[in-house]
Amino acid sequence: MFKNHPKGLLAAALSNMGERFGYYIMNAVLVLFLCSKFGLSDSTSAAIYSCFYCGIYILSLVGGLIADKTQNYKGTIQSGLITMAAGYILLAIPITATDMNQGWLLPLTCFALLMIAFGNGLFKGNLQAIVGQMYDNFEAEAAKKGEEALKLAKDKRDSGFQIFYVFINVGGLIAPFVAPLIRSWWLKVHGFIYNAKLPALCHEQLNGTLEGDKLANYTKLIAEQGANFDPNLYLEVFNQGVHFSFIASVAAMLISLTIFLLTKKGLPSPAKKAAVESTEYTPEEKAAMAKEIKQRLYALFAVLGIAIFFWFSFHQNGASFSLFARDFMDTSKVAPEFLQAINPFFVIILTPIIMGFFAMLARKGKAVSTPRKIAIGMGLAALAYIFLAIFSYIMNYPSAQDFLALPEAQQEASRAGVWVFFVTYFFLTVAELFISPLGLSFVSKVAPKHMLGLCQGLWLGATAIGNAFLFLGSMMYNAIPLWICWSVFVVICLISMGVMLGMVKWLERVAK
Repeated sequence: MFKNHPKGLLAAALSNMGERFGYYIMNAVLVLFLCSKFGLSDSTSAAIYSCFYCGIYILSLVGGLIADKTQNYKGTIQSGLITMAAGYILLAIPITATDMNQGWLLPLTCFALLMIAFGNGLFKGNLQAIVGQMYDNFEAEAAKKGEEALKLAKDKRDSGFQIFYVFINVGGLIAPFVAPLIRSWWLKVHGFIYNAKLPALCHEQLNGTLEGDKLANYTKLIAEQGANFDPNLYLEVFNQGVHFSFIASVAAMLISLTIFLLTKKGLPSPAKKAAVESTEYTPEEKAAMAKEIKQRLYALFAVLGIAIFFWFSFHQNGASFSLFARDFMDTSKVAPEFLQAINPFFVIILTPIIMGFFAMLARKGKAVSTPRKIAIGMGLAALAYIFLAIFSYIMNYPSAQDFLALPEAQQEASRAGVWVFFVTYFFLTVAELFISPLGLSFVSKVAPKHMLGLCQGLWLGATAIGNAFLFLGSMMYNAIPLWICWSVFVVICLISMGVMLGMVKWLERVAK
């Protein structure tokens, strides 16, 4: 897999894999954890999740600026890993939420999320900038051997970022199982049985708002838990199990930090290369470069605009998708969080197939450009939501709020199977593989050499803007029939694909 790629790629990929493992443990449970720990509504939990996810990516702009300004990419990455570890340590402390402490405990939890987001901002974009620099150096060495060697080297950049992306998802594949398994084990130790719906019902019972079919369902569920069921104790044990899973996130950060410290000497330093090059330019060359830099930045911002709408659609996997799995799916044999592993599973399986397909086209002289791949990816994302919209229409699903008000027997009779998520994630994952790693590759191609950290931060900043609107998906999910909710995303993806196709030729010229 790493043959004919820069030597530092494996070290960077392993450093990223550990960090992503720790992150995805938390990401798999965050929305549901906020609901179960603090008794927050779906919309409030989704709003916190949206702000957190936005913060992760918008702070990558700050991280990129810090690295570019200090010319210390590796030190910035190291600080990011330490900051994230501190945030996870705070989340791992199992403090039970009560009416007396919620006024400071919820802000403390949000502060821990802010630390994780800031650490991620210092880490993520700058590591990607280093990977981009690897390929700049790789292509420079190849250029010394002739045009044919340079062409072969340039063809490796897209596949290199796809390999880098696979390692992100190795951590993402395992992580979603950690928190649910630890939580279920901790419940069993205390004589309880896991049930996804019970925490919300416990909160309503304690608030005195449980009535009708929900009360009947609560009575049925606590009968399965045994005599003398205490909702306060169940919530305490349930959430303690999630807290303990964050210890695994801390361990993952330390492993990632160790790998990075052991290998960082072999990684390139983008700032040093830019500093050397800047002394070699004549005033005439700098004037000519200014126009080229402006064109490259225009192209970058054009692609960033499309990325906003992709991530708004894709990252519903941690927001409305998590709620859909909890409310509309039969999760009696599988925790809703486990479904988060479907996406990284498909990434790992499908990446070699897609890489092989594009390599075959390139050998036949029919290579597909990065901008065109991104446009195709938006169409594939639309297919995922077309499937969900059709399925929800056939099942006659109302809004989630109306569905949960139906009698329990009626809900059970119309629950979806897990296969629905497998089909949805298949299309979304192929779309992701056409957009995310190739978007990183495109940024590394067009970014001016003295702005590598900032430009990678801008890519993540576009992701942040998309994530800032994630809560809209959860609002629609609770307010309108589901087929209409998913159709909104269909329209967004198709419009984005059309706009991207209209810019393809221009983007291809700029990225040469």
